[in-house]
Amino acid sequence: MSDVFSPPKRQEIMRHVKSKDTAPEVKLRSLLHKNGFRFRLNRKDLPGKPDIVLPKFKAVIFVHGCFWHGHSCNRGHRPQTNIDFWNKKIESNIARDKKDIALLEAQGWRVLVVWQCEIKKKNEDSLLAKIKEFLYSGDTFKE
Repeated sequence: MSDVFSPPKRQEIMRHVKSKDTAPEVKLRSLLHKNGFRFRLNRKDLPGKPDIVLPKFKAVIFVHGCFWHGHSCNRGHRPQTNIDFWNKKIESNIARDKKDIALLEAQGWRVLVVWQCEIKKKNEDSLLAKIKEFLYSGDTFKE
């Protein structure tokens, strides 16, 4: 199946893809904030500029888009056009993610990846439970 958009239109669409302050990130930040968690955003001094940094817990959260980071859900399907480009792009994203996570863990940070597909209104309670379990289970937490 070929692309339904012309190359100039596709370029315009791709130019509007954001790398921070995406809808899933904003939703997750709102959930965390209304539940009393305080955090920093996109700290440039940490590998991978994590989306959410919770210094009190020595923890970071990455919000990964299913398509861009190669998740195995329905949203993670790769395009059927320009296959070599997309495979290379997504595989390099996955490799970079693994490297950044390893570097963060080597610095003593605990890392949680939350996928775009997990951030839904109906999943809010289970997502919050998952995050609380992650944050409070670490031995680096100090009240």
